[in-house]
Amino acid sequence: MGIFDFLRGPNIEEGLKQFKESDKGLLIDVRDKASYKAGHIPGAKNLPLDQLSKLDKLTTSKDQPLFFYCTAGNMSRMATAQAQSMGYTQAHNIGGITSYKGPIERA
Repeated sequence: MGIFDFLRGPNIEEGLKQFKESDKGLLIDVRDKASYKAGHIPGAKNLPLDQLSKLDKLTTSKDQPLFFYCTAGNMSRMATAQAQSMGYTQAHNIGGITSYKGPIERA
C-alpha cells in the first residue's frame, strides 16, 4: 500500500465481485437514463441520483446490500452517502464504469 493509495477511488471490479458474492445484492447505476441506455453493466438497475428518494421501490429491506456506480465514482459516492442517511445499512460505492473491463449491455 502506497502513501497515496487513499486518493484512488473504489475498485469497480472488486465491488462487482462483492456484489456477485452477496445474497440479494442490488447493483444500481445512478447515471441519467440516456447514459444507462447507451451502456451499462449487465444486471444493473437504473435509478438516477436525482431520483434516489425512490430507492425503496427497488429494495426489499434497509439491510439489502446495495452497490452503486456511475461514470467516474463521484455520483455513486453521493448516492451511497444519501442511502446511508436514509437508513440503508449496506450501501457501497463501487466507483465508475470508466474503469470497468467487462461486457456492456445496451437498452
